[in-house]
Amino acid sequence: MPLILDKIVKNKVEELETLKKKVPLRVLKEKAEKKERKEISFKKAITCPKEEILPGLIAEIKKASPTLGLLANRFNPLDLASCYETNGAKALSVVTDKEFFQGDIETLRNISQITELPILRKDFIIDEYQIYEAAEAGANAVLLIASIISREKMVTFLELSESLGLDCLVEIHTDDDLDKVLTTKARIIGINNRNLYTFEVDLRTTLRLKLQIPEGKIVVSESGIKNREDALLLREKGISAILIGEALIRSKDIGKKVREFTGE
Repeated sequence: MPLILDKIVKNKVEELETLKKKVPLRVLKEKAEKKERKEISFKKAITCPKEEILPGLIAEIKKASPTLGLLANRFNPLDLASCYETNGAKALSVVTDKEFFQGDIETLRNISQITELPILRKDFIIDEYQIYEAAEAGANAVLLIASIISREKMVTFLELSESLGLDCLVEIHTDDDLDKVLTTKARIIGINNRNLYTFEVDLRTTLRLKLQIPEGKIVVSESGIKNREDALLLREKGISAILIGEALIRSKDIGKKVREFTGE
């Protein structure tokens, strides 16, 4: 496992120990199962009709990153969510990791109350606790990273998510990741163009791995998508949706940048 990813996962284990003492799993589970959430399908929102020339945009709300630090001097997640929705995004991705990305689950909760778009909880999910937490906060989908969980856990998390009405975006970067995911019932596969060992980004990762994914899966390209030309190329190769954060958040005119990808 890459050094930074190893640090993140170790921190997540410690973080979860603290959370479970504060709110035990049984209490959280009861809250999640009783939660009345908006019936919005993440899967449906990012399924791109054949006639569309641009993939659907999953616009990300992320305050910071381990490599770049703060992404914007002024960061207002609610305003950002509204801007994304107004300018044609199909879904939102909310990064909730605290230690490395300066996010939190309360941000997701607040955004869920002001948007009609489906929300993906983007975090390093290693425990069922986090899936119940996502459901209770109002998420419509969760990210599962193939490289940090076993196949057995992935199967369990997929089933649990479905029982709670959540979709799963299962993220891969390597052939081994893909082989693991294809032995499960995962329907939405995200290809991360970022190499977590070197942090280099290469869109060819999506183009290469997409060729190995069977028809019928919804494929999302993540990271390193900088402009409309990238989006057009990915759609031409059969990509249904693109997940973009940094290129939007660091733009001088966020609304205009969003429209570049949505065609609005």
